[in-house]
Amino acid sequence: MKPRWFVRGDIDGFFGLFIDNLLQLMLIAELCPLVGLPPELVAGRILPGAAVSILVGNLFYAWQAYRLSEKTGRDDVTALPYGINTVSLIAHIFLVIGPVYWETHDSTLAWQAGLFACLGSAVIEIAGAFVGDLLRRHTPRAALLSALAGIAITFISMGFVFQIFTMPLVAILPMVVILAVYGSRIRLPLGIPGGLAAVLVGIALAWLLRTLGRSPWAPLAGDISWGFHPPQAVPGDLFALLSSPTGWRFLSVILPMGLFNVIGSLQNLESAEAGGDRFETRPSLLANGLGSLAAALFGSAFPTTIYIGHPAWKSMGARIGYSVANGVVITLLCLAGGVAPVLKIIPLEATLAILLWIGIIIMAQAFQEVSKPHALAVALGLVPSLAAWAIFLVETTIRTAGVPLLETLAKFGKNLYVHGAIALSQGFLMTSMLFAAVLVFVIERKFLTATFWMAAGAGLSSLGLIHAYALGPGGIENRFGWLPTPAARDFAAAYALGALFLGALHAAKYSKIKSD
Repeated sequence: MKPRWFVRGDIDGFFGLFIDNLLQLMLIAELCPLVGLPPELVAGRILPGAAVSILVGNLFYAWQAYRLSEKTGRDDVTALPYGINTVSLIAHIFLVIGPVYWETHDSTLAWQAGLFACLGSAVIEIAGAFVGDLLRRHTPRAALLSALAGIAITFISMGFVFQIFTMPLVAILPMVVILAVYGSRIRLPLGIPGGLAAVLVGIALAWLLRTLGRSPWAPLAGDISWGFHPPQAVPGDLFALLSSPTGWRFLSVILPMGLFNVIGSLQNLESAEAGGDRFETRPSLLANGLGSLAAALFGSAFPTTIYIGHPAWKSMGARIGYSVANGVVITLLCLAGGVAPVLKIIPLEATLAILLWIGIIIMAQAFQEVSKPHALAVALGLVPSLAAWAIFLVETTIRTAGVPLLETLAKFGKNLYVHGAIALSQGFLMTSMLFAAVLVFVIERKFLTATFWMAAGAGLSSLGLIHAYALGPGGIENRFGWLPTPAARDFAAAYALGALFLGALHAAKYSKIKSD
């Protein structure tokens, strides 16, 4: 069987992945100027650098899927989706680039700090390629999928749901089209892909209602500025802060974001395997890290990663070509300065239902692809992501309101237990895996293994990798080191006590008692 590079379902898959990548580029274009990076730097250096990493990664994962299809003789292999990670993007902007600019008012130095952070993430991702298989073999599927589902329902779906319902006349009908076509798996007349139909309906509604004066949607403000922006290597800027404390002081952001990308990629590989496509861990993660390295070398401050959503694109009928098409189109847009012109024509609200669909597919898979008893572990693993999303909303609201962040968070703590939510949000991906894994082994009465996982929680807390934070003038700050905060000490002790209890259960031979 000779694999086909392009099938009809790749059209739907392309729209889903393209819109997801386009959203990240929009965030870069809109948020970077808020932290001191001039638009010409964004258009001339950052977006072309992002294009290089997105193109290289998408071509690799398409080739990887082609090889797997050849090897297995199957024609339904779907390439891993790939692009810029939303959570890392927000963290690098507001926790690295922003603080440097607000402190120094030096745009170049702030950009170099972002490049340093992207380089650090790339190094962590490349290192993760050599230990990823070990983590994957010894981590329960429920632990991997539950953390992924938590991100899907919060950071990917819920914010976009709010945006959809803010503009119902434009966004609800495209959402209904997506749910109806993908949910029922029907084919529209003339074989029009559901994603394309939803976008076209949304565009038509937005412009019709705007003509009638009934639509709250307005095209992106500003002039359309097409131009050729070729990618250029910037090794001098990339390595400028290696010997400076300016970059290294953000290790508390770089390390968890790098681990976030490694763990998230492992979860996405597990998700793809649950959907029928098993890709090798090492080359997948290595390409991931090299993509982030290429991004930093060519001027982008934002690491790339294997995307969430493989089962959703597979269910759309996407195979290999959607990945190639996405990489090529995104690259052309970035090099031509075309992000802004696209936003003048296509209302985002018309496209967001595709991301909503991706989020609910991932959430459903987390429960469907584990044994029925392990559904409890999946549910427990959602809790840290919910806390992280709640803190993101609180912190964003406070920043937008322009009120003193430190004092406001301190007041919140009196009534909303916000300090508990902050602690749970720090290193939330690792905490999610920890909670779910412990419960899986408890359900199976493998109390000794559960003890090791709980002890790992004590170790992670002791190092500040989970739960440790401080409130500073810039907001919530990570803290690393040995018992870096009183909260880290308390959580380490609490997890240690939990490990002792589980160890006692193992010693008491409860694991051998059969349930009634």
